[in-house]
Amino acid sequence: MEKLRIEASSCSPLIDFDPAAGLLRIDGESYPENSFDFYAPVFSWLEEYLKDPAPAVVLDIGLSYLNTSSIKCMIDVLEMLDGAHQKGRTVSVRWHYDSDNDRALDMAEEFAEDVSLPFEILAH
Repeated sequence: MEKLRIEASSCSPLIDFDPAAGLLRIDGESYPENSFDFYAPVFSWLEEYLKDPAPAVVLDIGLSYLNTSSIKCMIDVLEMLDGAHQKGRTVSVRWHYDSDNDRALDMAEEFAEDVSLPFEILAH
């Protein structure tokens, strides 16, 4: 399976998914004009990848800002990974946030509450 890489822009995050390493990275700010269009290739890639993922999969997130529609898309990504976790796959999340941003911590904690997979929240 091919890597998925979408370069960051002023309003959309870097998407860097490496299937062999099992590392799925999303980094930056997420407020594209149409979040659902932006994340559509992410959903398609992830759906295909989760049919036969690496032995361990880590979603590494460093999002400093998400608009409302991006939050919905992130919930969908987390639910896809949580479903794989519930089927016995080794899946975890590492959410990085700026320690000066309490709202970012609150958002990460809310996401963590919605899934059963291991979810690490890391300040930087």
